[in-house]
Amino acid sequence: MTSSNNDKSTVRRFLKYLSPFKLPFFVAVVGMMGYAGVDTFVFSQLQPLIDDSLNSGDSAFLRIAAMVIVPLFILRGICNFLGTYTLSWIGGQVVMKMRQQLFQKYIHLPVEFHDNHSSGVLISKIIYDTEQVSNAAGKAFLTLIREGTFVIGLLAVMFYHSWQLSLIFILIGPLVAIIVSFVSKRFRKVSKAIQESMGSLTTGVEQAVKGHKVVLMFGGQKLEDERFHDKNNHNRQQRMKLVNSQILSVSSIQVIASIALAFVLYVSSLDGMIEGLTPGVFINVVVCMVMLLKPLKQLTTVNNEFQKGMAACTSVFDILDQENEPDTGTLKIERARGDISLKDVTFTYPSKDEPALSHVSFDIKAGQTIALVGRSGSGKSTLSNLLTRFYSPDSGSISLDGHELNDIELSSLRQQFALVSQQVTLFNDTIANNIAYGKEGKVTQEQIKQAADVAHVTEFVQQQSNGFDTLVGENGLMLSGGQRQRIAIARAILADSPILILDEATSALDTESEKFIQQALDELQKNRTSIVIAHRLSTIENADLILVVEQGKVIEMGNHGELLSKGGMYSQLHSMQFQQG
Repeated sequence: MTSSNNDKSTVRRFLKYLSPFKLPFFVAVVGMMGYAGVDTFVFSQLQPLIDDSLNSGDSAFLRIAAMVIVPLFILRGICNFLGTYTLSWIGGQVVMKMRQQLFQKYIHLPVEFHDNHSSGVLISKIIYDTEQVSNAAGKAFLTLIREGTFVIGLLAVMFYHSWQLSLIFILIGPLVAIIVSFVSKRFRKVSKAIQESMGSLTTGVEQAVKGHKVVLMFGGQKLEDERFHDKNNHNRQQRMKLVNSQILSVSSIQVIASIALAFVLYVSSLDGMIEGLTPGVFINVVVCMVMLLKPLKQLTTVNNEFQKGMAACTSVFDILDQENEPDTGTLKIERARGDISLKDVTFTYPSKDEPALSHVSFDIKAGQTIALVGRSGSGKSTLSNLLTRFYSPDSGSISLDGHELNDIELSSLRQQFALVSQQVTLFNDTIANNIAYGKEGKVTQEQIKQAADVAHVTEFVQQQSNGFDTLVGENGLMLSGGQRQRIAIARAILADSPILILDEATSALDTESEKFIQQALDELQKNRTSIVIAHRLSTIENADLILVVEQGKVIEMGNHGELLSKGGMYSQLHSMQFQQG
């Protein structure tokens, strides 16, 4: 019962996408009905053609038919164009709107959602699933209206000429309805499986393409080929299940229709019937019954398209019904001073059991530089996720300038931070646009170049034929790791935010570049609150406060000199790096 209610709810929600197009839809319906009406009219004239013209030798009917047939088919073509084009236009509008809504949802969903969902699956929904919806809005309705009207018209002609012979169709109707109902459920189930397998296919391709160098380096071609073969074959098997259901349903309905036709032929042979039948009536009824087979087949096929569309709708609506990233804050901050306070903060990632941060407390005064050091996975980078509210702490509180982070509007909060991470994200755009990302139209070319000069981006830009208009490729693929990181630093410089988060910001740079960049960062950190997550301790010796993090806990705190004198973990890490150096 619940499944049936959900199906109805999905259909009603889908129909809301069509409601803004009532006038075009009306035009399409008129066009399709006109198209089917012309065909029905042509078949309805078989009886007078045979009985009144050919049998009686009256040529007047043939002359009229000769004059009318061409205008009729011109009208048929116009109606077909109106219906087909308009429904295709409506389908295009629906799929465009749905894709736009999905894209908007993706960029407003919380980080946790994207962490738990494969990007390949999400891409498949916006490309493949919406296309199935388009077929339901266009092709399915086109066939349903046109062929449905044609079936009704043929039945009307048959009943008009001989209701006795046509009565059999009232008896086979329930059988056809039972088959369609059973097949609909099957189509919906298999279509959902196909959509899931398409998501898996997209993920497999995406991983292999993005990790192409790793595949080549470690000889993973055979492994990836076998993985993709399994996913590809699974997708093929699901499609064959759909085809199998479709063929069986079409064949079943056609067999039932053929039984009805056989019954009509048998009844016509009876003495009481054959005497009252004229050749025209008999041929008219039989031809109409034969002609019914094709639209009945197409109506069964359209059910396939419609069920695929409804399964796709369910998949799309599941995403659209996800909660956007919560933004409970109402406070807007133009420019923060930069005072940050953490009090007894504990945080555990949703997919983990152990906390990434446990009972962490410290204060940063405006303009200070605080450094976080420790082994990989100790919880250093989690802090930037909490400060920018990509995640919220399980317990404890974080405040900025005395205001709880949850009280500050998200966009306003994030404008206070400039993040330079070891994992640089660049867009397939020009170097200039990547530096000015989020500020396009708000900054001048001169400001972009000034930021590039400070971050030593200009040095390698001058070697490019198109200068700052050079495309960087997908995620900066055309650039070296050091060049990508310099662009990220230039982006942070241009943002001019009061708080800097430097997460291994110089990790991809060579020694010479690091020297220049470190000078730029030192200049950038003046009059700003800076949080530096560093592996090389030489870069944070001048920090006002250094926190040593181990398994999510702050085990040491102090400046460089104080921590060295304690002889604890910081001192050990420093000695190891000094010896290695």
